[in-house]
Amino acid sequence: MFHGSMTALITPFRTGTLDERAFAALVERQIAAGTNGLVAVGTTGESPTLSHPEHKRAVELCVDVAAGRVPVMAGAGSNATTEAIDLMAHAKAVGADAALVVAPYYNKPSQEGLFQHFKALNDAVALPIVVYNIPGRSVVDIKPETMARIAGLPNVIGLKDSAGDPARTAVHLALCPDGFQVFAGDDNLALGFAAYGAAGCISVVSNLAPGACAAMQEALRDGDFAAARRLNDRMLALQSALFAEPNPAPVKHGLSLLGLCAPDVRLPLTPVSPVVAQRVRLAMQEAGVEN
Repeated sequence: MFHGSMTALITPFRTGTLDERAFAALVERQIAAGTNGLVAVGTTGESPTLSHPEHKRAVELCVDVAAGRVPVMAGAGSNATTEAIDLMAHAKAVGADAALVVAPYYNKPSQEGLFQHFKALNDAVALPIVVYNIPGRSVVDIKPETMARIAGLPNVIGLKDSAGDPARTAVHLALCPDGFQVFAGDDNLALGFAAYGAAGCISVVSNLAPGACAAMQEALRDGDFAAARRLNDRMLALQSALFAEPNPAPVKHGLSLLGLCAPDVRLPLTPVSPVVAQRVRLAMQEAGVEN
């Protein structure tokens, strides 16, 4: 179900609240450009600062607007297992195709604690789970041996890997059951992940350049690495600029330049500095990004 270029959608705000019209338009733009799947309310969607009603409404809106044209993965991570179960149950109820569940952050569970967390989710809600490993934000690293145990749970279908090591993909695919999928969690490493067998990329850059990201993933699926490299080279500056300050402030600024949403983020995030704003604008020009 999930493959290729999957956009980790931003959550647009206007005057402090969820901008539903802008969100729906962003979903339509993604689908029209050939994006293969959508991820609602992940890190790029500012899940830590959304209220539970806002979180659930954004997932519901994404599912409703996508209307089955592309699969939707709903962010459902939490450092409280019961809260993650609640978010997963809602995602299933509104028709999401899977849940993206980040490793519990801040409380630093052991490897056994990580396994038990995902086992509890697996046992509580009959919805496919994509595990999200991002040690830089969650402060814990799901080791490949632990990931193999988690992948043995019947509802766990894949891994979004933001541990920064594409070579781990080969290890995960060797240790995990047949059919288990790995997705690159960093745009600048997507080429490397694909070479090791990843099924696609859960992308921030595709918020701005959905067509180019989808074309790159299609080239990778076809084994045309030369074409994929050409597309990736065009986006190198954009990949860097969008993480020059904390995500998603730079990508929201870029979307605001296209008139697609306000650049608003919620504290403790702040709008981009003038230096980064200029850097994003120039990188968008280099990548050929336009509305």
